[in-house]
Amino acid sequence: MLLEMNLTEAKEGKRISAKGYAVQHKDDSFKPFSFSRHPLGDKDVLIEILYAGICHSDIHSARSEWKEGIYPMVPGHEIAGRVVAVGKDVSKFSVGDFAGVGCMVNSCGECSACKASNEQFCERGKTVYTYDCHDYFHNNEPTYGGYSNNIVLKEDFALKVPKYAPLDKVAPLLCAGITTYSPLRFSKIKSGDKVAIAGFGGLGVMGLKYALKFGAEVSIFARNKNKEKEALKLGAKALYDSLDVNEKFDFILSTIPTKYDPMKYISLLKHGGEMAIVGLPPMNEAVKNDMTRLVFEPNKKVYGSLIGGIKETQEMLDFSLKHGIYPETQIISADKINDAYHDLTNGKAKFRYVIDMKTL
Repeated sequence: MLLEMNLTEAKEGKRISAKGYAVQHKDDSFKPFSFSRHPLGDKDVLIEILYAGICHSDIHSARSEWKEGIYPMVPGHEIAGRVVAVGKDVSKFSVGDFAGVGCMVNSCGECSACKASNEQFCERGKTVYTYDCHDYFHNNEPTYGGYSNNIVLKEDFALKVPKYAPLDKVAPLLCAGITTYSPLRFSKIKSGDKVAIAGFGGLGVMGLKYALKFGAEVSIFARNKNKEKEALKLGAKALYDSLDVNEKFDFILSTIPTKYDPMKYISLLKHGGEMAIVGLPPMNEAVKNDMTRLVFEPNKKVYGSLIGGIKETQEMLDFSLKHGIYPETQIISADKINDAYHDLTNGKAKFRYVIDMKTL
């Protein structure tokens, strides 16, 4: 019934009715929430959301741990679904196609970063994130994410998903996949490299799988040995719960979302090694490092990495599907989001929770 109403709204140029789960403030729990999205534009697609992954970024955002959030907030930037309506000038999708949505839904499209498909670095500051963001192109209304039944966005920011793809596993690729794939590609990880993954949650698992496919020898650093069996089964050389190891690495990928000291990992790099940081602890837990410490770890490179542009995200998705690289997932119903958040913040979650949106 709601889908039929959405199709009528899209055809008549009206706002699109939506329902999902939201928090009303940073200390709130998730509850059902009804809202609307901007009308379907000439270059927009309307996607019926079938699956949405839960990312640790969702937790940080919902709890205003990075910045003061925009409430009510509907998180979710790991989205997979079916195109149910298209604007009159859409050429990339047809009704019935599968599509994915990651962390962005628009940008200026005109600056050098956007033209190079680095939309996440829009030089005009016009990157529109999938949720908890003001939509600069639609009267600055707040964006609402994937814990919902639909989404409307510019076709250029939707990812093409083949009909054979397992949508429940595609959804988490659109953050967890690209977040780890991008720095591994940037640092040109290749056969024979010694790689370490710091943190072994949803991001760490994907980092391990991609690094192995690129031919690297991969070790895991985790806070305990609880997931050692899983890590070894997936192909890791070893899982360490201490930094007291007699190894040096060509590359370290830090996915840690809690308080830690990056310098302790930098000391494990080989001369000329690189470390990419993709995990973001809460701002009040971030370690303030004295940059002069780097003088005593010379000729090592440290950089941050923020998802990837649309072109690279599509490349990652195609690569993952070709090689069967998927996250380890657990499907939950929408009314279990609060339980999932509890498990993720208390170290009880195995890997990636994915919400089945048919349960809304």
